[in-house]
Amino acid sequence: QLQLVESGGGLVQPGGSLRLSCVYSGFTNYPIGWFRQAPGKEREGVSYISVNGGRTNYADSVKGRFTISRDNAKNTVYLQMNSLTPEDTAVYYCAASTSYSISIDQRRYDYWGQGTQVTVSS
Repeated sequence: QLQLVESGGGLVQPGGSLRLSCVYSGFTNYPIGWFRQAPGKEREGVSYISVNGGRTNYADSVKGRFTISRDNAKNTVYLQMNSLTPEDTAVYYCAASTSYSISIDQRRYDYWGQGTQVTVSS
């Protein structure tokens, strides 16, 4: 059974950093995406990484601040988030695309974690 578990969220001051982790099990390797949903807003794509990590993509709102990576030996995908702002406050989810999507279109992701809360506030 495919399972994804996020961790690493928390409260951080503006300008600070956090690293989120997504540990997956029940499958060898699929593309993994990070998504987020802020209060009162629709869920949006944040970043994507290919199976071997050679291809990544980012939403314009996080380019230059967030970095996605993966360690397939540890079945883990990371999202390093720097220069955080209050606008980054959201529940962050990771998801796997069994159709090997190469985008951050959430409609192409079919297995989801439960999410981890990130709050950016002074």
